Amino acid sequence: MTDDPITTDVLVIGSGIAGLAAALAAAREGDDVTLATKATRPEGSSSWWAQGGIAISRDTPEEFKEDIMAASDGTADPDAVDVLVENANEAVEDVLLETLDVEFDSVEPRSTGADERASETPVSQDGFDFTREAAHSEDRILHVDASTGKHIHVPFLNYVDDHDRVEILDDTAALELIRHEGRVHGAMLESDGEVDPCFAGSVVLATGGIGDLYPRTTNPDNTTGDGIGMAALAGAEVEDMEYVQFHPTACVREGGERDGEVAFLVSEAVRGEGGLLRNGKGERFMPDYHADAELAPRDVVARAVKAEREATGEVTLDVSPLDFAEEFPDLADNCEEYGIDWTEGIPVAPAEHFLCGGVSVDDRGRTTLDRLYAVGECSRTGVHGANRLASTSLLEGLVWGLRAGEDAAGAEPEPIEAPELLERDPDLPERFARDKFQRLTRVMDENVGVERDPADLQRAMAVLRRLKGEVDAYVRTRTSRSLYELRHASVTALLIARHAAENEESVGTHNLVDASEDPPESTAD
Repeated sequence: MTDDPITTDVLVIGSGIAGLAAALAAAREGDDVTLATKATRPEGSSSWWAQGGIAISRDTPEEFKEDIMAASDGTADPDAVDVLVENANEAVEDVLLETLDVEFDSVEPRSTGADERASETPVSQDGFDFTREAAHSEDRILHVDASTGKHIHVPFLNYVDDHDRVEILDDTAALELIRHEGRVHGAMLESDGEVDPCFAGSVVLATGGIGDLYPRTTNPDNTTGDGIGMAALAGAEVEDMEYVQFHPTACVREGGERDGEVAFLVSEAVRGEGGLLRNGKGERFMPDYHADAELAPRDVVARAVKAEREATGEVTLDVSPLDFAEEFPDLADNCEEYGIDWTEGIPVAPAEHFLCGGVSVDDRGRTTLDRLYAVGECSRTGVHGANRLASTSLLEGLVWGLRAGEDAAGAEPEPIEAPELLERDPDLPERFARDKFQRLTRVMDENVGVERDPADLQRAMAVLRRLKGEVDAYVRTRTSRSLYELRHASVTALLIARHAAENEESVGTHNLVDASEDPPESTAD
């Protein structure tokens, strides 16, 4: 530990679109910002992996709101949805078009200057190649091929990194929040084995998702629920943790030691352009599950894909109705890389994709702890309710990141006595954290997945409580990134299982079943 701790006006933890937006907004207010991220390259952020695009309101915010509410099965917070749809166009125009000059796909010639384009081709107009995804009633999604995330994230990260009021600390993990009497004063940061306090006027959590809690996920590595775990341990309220969204069309490997692992995500836009889901008998089945067929809400499609895989052995995405290689060249390249003949159908399965709940926040990203904010996937704004509408995550991160960063600015850091993280016992075996993680993911996969049985949820809680107790005991005398990641993951997993057990209503992504019933049969003709 160094003698002189880091002090900053605003500490942002996480470098996805939400964290970058918060850092940008605070820096625009004149604050000095420190952004700490575990990532060492852009691919380490969930935003980089976003495929489909970013939805906006265009000229029909009320219709956008209706689609969000419908996808959530009526559980989204209407006031939060109003914040999203009313700020969507302005946030995208300000940051993505005027500041970053992101080249979204268009159907008309594009002007070269950001200022000229902003005036001649505003984001709500038809110069852009808007597309549609599941549960959207109109074409309103801006995209760059099927790799929108990296085309937004890379220039955003570079822009923030060049800002003279922002310092980015990469390969740096937040282990624990520094708090006293209901106020957060900073966080303990670890880098290259050294742990130091960072004191800040405000702290913004933007740590992303929980993919590492499940064996099959579309998230990048190291998505261990850090922000939620730290916030919960500090006493912040969390909500809607049972609402874990599974993407229905993750391309899975077939055969060999890695059979069933996720190779890459197949964007919902492929189904929006005409892709069809077929079971192991070659039958199209989605019309039998929902009137909107392949464009039904994600939770419906995910359950249908799971049922058909169990009943017929496999599910493939038939892309023959569209010019796949022309419309989705990046996905076609992915297929080639993994040896998948997309002309014969792409093998798909549900995979953990997005947590709709998280740290409870208001319309400015403020948590229930003073000077602590949360934005992006680790937060619960109320926008998503029990099920997220496609292509709203980047937008939510951008809108709430800007609002939180602006609100967080202006507070003076007040250093206090930092917690002492002990290192008095021998290091743990090399595979300790990895083995415990495998135990955790197995419990979550078997008991807290696409469908949940109440008895299984109780068993999961018992196992996860024991695991958390074991990890807590080790944390008292040892300090390492992997151990704290395991701690955050065990806390977050236990919260998911507990909230799922407490919610007796099947809604959206939280689907309760009776395991004693016969397994589902194929509903296709």
